[in-house]
Amino acid sequence: MATAVLLFLLLTWQVVTQGPLARADRRLSGDLVRPDRVSGVLADLGNVSVAVPVLAAVLACAAWRARRAGTRRWWLPSVAAAVLMAVVPVVVVPLKDLVARPGPPLMGPATGFFPSGHTATAAVAYGAAALVLWPWLRTAYARRGVLLACLALNLGVAFGLVRHGYHWPLDVMASWCLCAVLLTGLAVFLTRQDRP
Repeated sequence: MATAVLLFLLLTWQVVTQGPLARADRRLSGDLVRPDRVSGVLADLGNVSVAVPVLAAVLACAAWRARRAGTRRWWLPSVAAAVLMAVVPVVVVPLKDLVARPGPPLMGPATGFFPSGHTATAAVAYGAAALVLWPWLRTAYARRGVLLACLALNLGVAFGLVRHGYHWPLDVMASWCLCAVLLTGLAVFLTRQDRP
C-alpha cells in the first residue's frame, strides 16, 4: 500500500510541476490516441451507469447467498463495498479540482482530468465485486476467472480512455494507485470480518 501512495504522490508532483514524466505522458498520449468505436465502448465500461449496476448486482447476490448460508452479519461485506464505491467521488473530485489538469486535445480546454474518475469507478466497482465474491468461489478455476475478468475489465477501461483521447496515461495510473489503497483497505476489513 505504501508503494501505491508514494507512486501517486510522485505522479501528482510530476503533473502539477509539468515535470519530465508529465511531458513524456503528453508525447506518449499523442502516439496512442486513435479514437474508434472499440475504444469508446471500452472506456464506457468505466461509466457509473455501467460499473455501479454490475457492482450492485454482485453485492445483492453475495448478500443473498450469505444470508441463506446463515452467515453472521451477512450484509456487512456488501455494505462495506457499497460505502467504498460511494467514497470514490468524495476522494477523486476534490483531487481533480485541486490539480486542475487539462485533458488531452480532443477534450477541449476543460480541466479536472487527474486522476481519472472513470478509471477509479471501474477499479473500485469491479475490484470490490471480486473481493466480495471471493469467499464464495470454491475452486481455483473460479477464483482465477474472477480475477482475470476484473483485470481484463480494468485494462480495457484504461486502454479505451487513453486510446480514445479521454485521458492521459498518468491520469489512469494515478487512479489505479488510489484504488489500490482503497481496495487494500476493503480487503483487510473483509478479512478481519471473517475471523471469529
